[in-house]
Amino acid sequence: MTTEPRRVVVTGLGATTPVGGDVPSTWEGLLAGRSGVRTLEDDRFADLPVRFAGQVAVDPSEVMERPEARKLDRSQQLALIASREAWKDAGSPEIDPLRLGVAVATGIGGIVSLLDNYDILNTRGWTRVSPMSVPQLMPNGSAAWIGLDLGAQAGIHTPVSACASGAEAVGTGLEMIRSGRADIVMTGGTEACIHPITIAAFAAMRALSTRNDDPAGASRPYDLNRDGFVMGEGAGMLVLEDYDHAVARGATIYAEVAGVGLSADGHHIAQPEPEGRGATRAIRSALEASGLAASDIIHVNAHATSTPQGDGAEALAIRAALGSAADGIAVSGTKSMTGHLLGGAGAVESVAAILALRNRVAPVTANLEDRDDSIDLDVVFGSPRALRAGDAAVLNNSFGFGGHNVALIFRSI
Repeated sequence: MTTEPRRVVVTGLGATTPVGGDVPSTWEGLLAGRSGVRTLEDDRFADLPVRFAGQVAVDPSEVMERPEARKLDRSQQLALIASREAWKDAGSPEIDPLRLGVAVATGIGGIVSLLDNYDILNTRGWTRVSPMSVPQLMPNGSAAWIGLDLGAQAGIHTPVSACASGAEAVGTGLEMIRSGRADIVMTGGTEACIHPITIAAFAAMRALSTRNDDPAGASRPYDLNRDGFVMGEGAGMLVLEDYDHAVARGATIYAEVAGVGLSADGHHIAQPEPEGRGATRAIRSALEASGLAASDIIHVNAHATSTPQGDGAEALAIRAALGSAADGIAVSGTKSMTGHLLGGAGAVESVAAILALRNRVAPVTANLEDRDDSIDLDVVFGSPRALRAGDAAVLNNSFGFGGHNVALIFRSI
């Protein structure tokens, strides 16, 4: 006797990003093509080759009470803000704590708290180092604080796969419910590591755009003159729920998590495989897991970091995986407005992909002025694009240093 896998749906969304302090303002900003990238005014960045980034539109200090905020790393603050929005959006469901899980990722974790406390150690002595510094720097700190906030006891997990972390966390949450271990999982990703050392390190790799004279126009996926990604910070959260459980409590359902595909390039620690073969396998695996055809996909929120190598490799992967169906699929690169949120990117972009599916409109790809003709995709630019009605699905791609590839497919319901 075979048992059909449990269906998993999205019943709550939360976000805090460089474009907006919550989901509605972020979505409105993405549709408007509004960039959240700005010059960094802190003097510590003044002598660096890159002096801009996408800082969150609403600082955590405007949302959190100081006694709570001071215990947390900035990435944890953002994660809690987004998770509380998502939980409220889901109707703050009553659930047995043993059936509630958390899967929240990060790529780097509490590095700013670590560096700040190292400075304190060197200038003021070890007795002034914060007793909260270890919980602040732990990569699993955000997931742990959210678990405590919600009282979750079905399991708390933190996938760490660089820029694919947030998307992998959604896949982890999916499996927690499908396996029967939980009925609801708070899942997503967070990152807040805009600091001189991280900017300097990425700049040393020649990975960042150096358009200091035009921060808002620096992230330009698919543009012939793209010159690197833009650092960003933020968090995105999704409440995943067993379908029957959601229906029984009358929850609003945004979409079904139809499939996840994962692969590894086995190519280079930082560069993508040039032909996008690993990414192709991830997309094909997600399609197979979902039981959908390429023609069912109406929109792709692409990883699209604005690097010369990455955008080209992903374009080849999308074309290889979706074939001729790619001709009619609207592709958006929302990092053109948010910057690259690293471990938070896949989760924030999942929120955007789900809203595109629900509202049947694809956000623009900003700053696309001189299109790279080698990119054989139907890229949305200039103004948002209406998407066809009826049963359909959207694809969200996330790829990370180390060769991590994650593809997520969300289906209308």
